[in-house]
Amino acid sequence: MDARATIIVPGRDVAPYAPAAIASLRAQTEQRWRAVLVDDGSHDDTGAVFADAAASDSRFTLLSHHEARGLGAARNVALDRVDTPFVGFLDADDEFTPHALRTWLDTLDESGSDFVAGAYVRSRRTHGAYRPGRVQPWVARATSPRRLGVTLAEHPDASANIVAWSKLSRTELWSHLRFPENVAYEDQIVAQRMYTRARAFDVIPDVVVHWRVRADGTSITQGKDRLPVLHDYTAALLGGIDVLRADGNAAAVRARLALILAMDLPPLRRTAAEHPDPAYAAALDAFEESLRAIPEYAHAAPDPSLSAALNW
Repeated sequence: MDARATIIVPGRDVAPYAPAAIASLRAQTEQRWRAVLVDDGSHDDTGAVFADAAASDSRFTLLSHHEARGLGAARNVALDRVDTPFVGFLDADDEFTPHALRTWLDTLDESGSDFVAGAYVRSRRTHGAYRPGRVQPWVARATSPRRLGVTLAEHPDASANIVAWSKLSRTELWSHLRFPENVAYEDQIVAQRMYTRARAFDVIPDVVVHWRVRADGTSITQGKDRLPVLHDYTAALLGGIDVLRADGNAAAVRARLALILAMDLPPLRRTAAEHPDPAYAAALDAFEESLRAIPEYAHAAPDPSLSAALNW
């Protein structure tokens, strides 16, 4: 049975969660896949979990970095190994829903588009187990209703869906596309390049991934109170906007700015107000000044209906 898709699964120090990610691949209703597991310099048993998967199932391939190189580099190394028609991503602390791969492939077979983006939910630990939440309003706005063969000019709100693991792509889309390395939030700029380079893409409201909010608070997205992470985060936001502006898509720029104003800035401002390092507030002020300098900013009022998205 020839594989149709390769799923790239990077992980570093995620041994408690990696078995669930691997199990979610094995549970797919579409079984024509391969997976490249990338142990990015872990100090825990992540490498052993990955090695066990590769030893017991020939669809898994293990790559190991002796020292951590980051998500961008881990994904790039694996991309160089892909020889299937389609490629997707799954972080090793998250989980696919059972029908994710089949839904993606069926959609692309129907549309002929370059990639498909699905909805996702956060999974939080409650009552001793991780449980998925609801689709947030800004995710729904990007992925619902189902649209096939659209462009960013036709659906600018799609630009809000910037995570790598919400999408399945035709591998050829990645022939001249790679992730930035040595930075956090490496998928934001890449996502905007996908939207602007694609001949057409699809969006579907189906939930394809449960995105884990780690109870120990160790994931990158839970570290925005650290100044280096803030620098990477704001640089990624601005870089994504630069990609959209270079494409001449003012509507997508306004959509991204409105979302940043409604969702990203309020919690960052609260963090800055309580942060012991004045450099944090200064960095946030510089970011806001950069936003105000963008011509589309004047027409990008935050949408009050998105305020619920702050209550993850």
